[in-house]
Amino acid sequence: MMYRADYLVLGTGLAGMGFALKVADTGKVLLVTKSTLEETNTYYAQGGIAAVAVPPDNYEKHIKDTLICGDGLCNEEVVRMVVGEAPERIRELMDWGVEFDRDENRGPDLAREGGHSEPRIWHFKDHTGEAIQQVLMRMVREHPNIEILEHHFAVDLITQHHLGKPVKYSSQDIECYGAYLLNTSNQRMLTALSRITVVATGGIGHLYYTTTNPPVATGDGIAMVYRAKGIIENMEFVQFHPTSLYNPGERPSFLITEALRGYGAVLKNASGEAFMKKYDPRGSLAPRDIVARAIDQEMKISGEDFVFLDCRHLDQEGVKEHFPKIYRKCRSLGIHLERDMIPVVPAAHYLCGGIQTDRDGRTSIHRLYAIGECASTGLHGANRLASNSLMEAAVFAHRAALDARRYADQCSFQENVPSWDDEGTTHPEEMVLITQNLRETQLIMSHYVGIVRSDLRLKRALNRLEIIYRETEDLYQKSIMSQRLCELRNLINVGYLVIRMAQGMKESRGLHYTLDYPHPGEPREF
Repeated sequence: MMYRADYLVLGTGLAGMGFALKVADTGKVLLVTKSTLEETNTYYAQGGIAAVAVPPDNYEKHIKDTLICGDGLCNEEVVRMVVGEAPERIRELMDWGVEFDRDENRGPDLAREGGHSEPRIWHFKDHTGEAIQQVLMRMVREHPNIEILEHHFAVDLITQHHLGKPVKYSSQDIECYGAYLLNTSNQRMLTALSRITVVATGGIGHLYYTTTNPPVATGDGIAMVYRAKGIIENMEFVQFHPTSLYNPGERPSFLITEALRGYGAVLKNASGEAFMKKYDPRGSLAPRDIVARAIDQEMKISGEDFVFLDCRHLDQEGVKEHFPKIYRKCRSLGIHLERDMIPVVPAAHYLCGGIQTDRDGRTSIHRLYAIGECASTGLHGANRLASNSLMEAAVFAHRAALDARRYADQCSFQENVPSWDDEGTTHPEEMVLITQNLRETQLIMSHYVGIVRSDLRLKRALNRLEIIYRETEDLYQKSIMSQRLCELRNLINVGYLVIRMAQGMKESRGLHYTLDYPHPGEPREF
């Protein structure tokens, strides 16, 4: 079966659906998700969107906070662009019907999170992402030019590699003509051709054993672009959220939003000591890379598997009102916030690198855009400032849509694209191979390529991952296509990129902290 659409959008978070809505009046949009429409990282985002609103806050403060958090590796022009355009995107979301919390004067009830010098986080309780997702899902379902394909997995991008004859071209001449899709309901392969293709597939959280990301976060878009010879960068910068709920056996880990620390909650170790001032004068509201490493160090000192987040001194009615999901979750586990501290542990949360793009979301592959978490835009540098991610998704969805609308008419559909060739493949005899290799990959990355790294750990990780890679590629060549096998293959590709780029980073910057190379600025004791 073959689909044709002017715009093929892979991913249904804020970036993907935002883009789709902005181009749908100029052509047909095929919006593809491997799960259901709402199963995205956007849906699970608790904190909110960072955007300057009222004095004493201003653009320069937000820009400075972002640059400091990015540890010298942000693209300042991109930071200024995104921060400057963010308020307009907030107004647009409100025009679409997204509600944000208001204070007693009906002004924005802005929260403050780690690394921010002022309150500037627009939020709806502790489930902002869900509120945004619900509005966008209603809009895309109602739009006559948007066709939605749920339970369709993007296996590979279609480029010159698939045209059936040798083609000589440089990496700068690669074009994208669409993607091969797997209908996971009946296991049939489909061909989707497009003038413009957009990768908005989210992050890589399930590369690690402990993550706050939903199961769909398996790095699919990044792996596809890598295999298509697109430029991938900054993969060493994997952000671990400092405070996921310690609840062994629950995957993904339940996120305890940073906004709770902004509300006044304090991190404490097993001895009940508020330890963060030992590591940073900003205490529990230091940037995430510092907080995560400090927690990691405190756990090593105590031998415990977690530290605590103390909310006992806070106004409990206020906590219940502002953080209802967290309050209910803790109560369900017998944690009463007025008398008990919350056990928390860092968990893989966000990727700051990914597919290299320009200021309009264009990748190194012609006719291909990347937006959202899978993209490396230059905004985050070595560490993402809290709540800058939804802001980035909204801004780049808008900019990419404006650019794609101008560019689409110059692109024609590629003819003579062959159907997917699965001749000679069979069902794998032992699906347990996929499950076991996935678990081994996650444990390798968690043990050796986590919050604190070293040359030896990275070398061991690469050696072990290469064995799993060879086994998985052999299985892939012989087996009928399945989503689980493709996701494993993608995670291995992404894991390789994280390790290799970490090996090439001969200094500690932001989220990449290595025992073998000192930080280029003031030394940090961990």
